[in-house]
Amino acid sequence: MKKWMFLLVCMFSMQVAMADNDKPITFEQLPAAAQTFIKQHFADAKVAFVKMEKEFLDSSYDVIFINGDKVEFDKKGNWKDVSCRRMTVPQAIVPTKVQEFVKSNYPDANVIKIEKDRYEYEVRLSNFWELTFDLNGNLIDMDNDND
Repeated sequence: MKKWMFLLVCMFSMQVAMADNDKPITFEQLPAAAQTFIKQHFADAKVAFVKMEKEFLDSSYDVIFINGDKVEFDKKGNWKDVSCRRMTVPQAIVPTKVQEFVKSNYPDANVIKIEKDRYEYEVRLSNFWELTFDLNGNLIDMDNDND
């Protein structure tokens, strides 16, 4: 029992020690896929800050632009989260079925944030609606965050 408790305390201590391990890096230190994504979809945006976040068993990268927009990448350079404050999310990264749904149901709204994980896309619109789609583009949840 003491060995298990000691092991749990050690694991917890290691997680706390590794937490908040953010390190500023240069744009050139991003994975090649992330650099290509930024050059392709945010060619005119000026990068303000790039950082690498080391977690317990993983790492991720954040690119923050002068205008407040932000893109988060996984360790391989694949985008996970695109959040735009001053402009809309580039249409090329929004799945076609999601674009069609937004256009037909919310024609005056723009996609200002999109988040992707291995199961779904979460989309925030300029009219405060948050929509969740499966990876096939089917709507599975919606919420209005206008509080």
